[in-house]
Amino acid sequence: MTWRIAGAYFESCNCDAICPCRMIGTVPGGRSTHGICYGALSWRIDDGHFDDVDLSGLATALVIRYDDDEPGSPWSIVLHIDDRGDKAQRAALEEIFLGEAGGDVMRLPWIRKPRNVIDVRVSAIELDGTSLRIGEAVHLDATKPFETAERVACGIPGYERAGTEYTADRFDVDDDPFRWQLSGNCAFAVDFEYASG
Repeated sequence: MTWRIAGAYFESCNCDAICPCRMIGTVPGGRSTHGICYGALSWRIDDGHFDDVDLSGLATALVIRYDDDEPGSPWSIVLHIDDRGDKAQRAALEEIFLGEAGGDVMRLPWIRKPRNVIDVRVSAIELDGTSLRIGEAVHLDATKPFETAERVACGIPGYERAGTEYTADRFDVDDDPFRWQLSGNCAFAVDFEYASG
């Protein structure tokens, strides 16, 4: 199988800006601000395919939690798959984002570390710049860039891609078993590209 997806990436978590997981300048990331990290990661696929299945125009998101001090730092995740996709498109996105299709996503932390996949949910996902909606489960807006002269990058889209750090205006989650309401925490936006090889 061959696949490729590319587009826009946006995330936020409970860490302070600049999230200490990021590479700041040439300094690699480290522990989360509070030792326990929870947040949402999202991808809007502007161009993509899985073999002959077109994935362009679809989105995917993860709601996540992990503890830096838990042995192996396993991730607990809920994977959201775009409800605009048909059965084949949704299956392809699930395979890619759970690492079942191989490729360069195998370096991502919820794939290479121990994990607990709580659920895979078909949801309405809207990612527009730095505004994310996942049905009624996630409302995230970040309009304030964090002022820094340093280059900021995140390992999930890839440290080779410099992006923009933000502070969140609103980050509300009610996505069983995850629930929180935050503001002033970190957020990050950049482009991404993943492929099968």
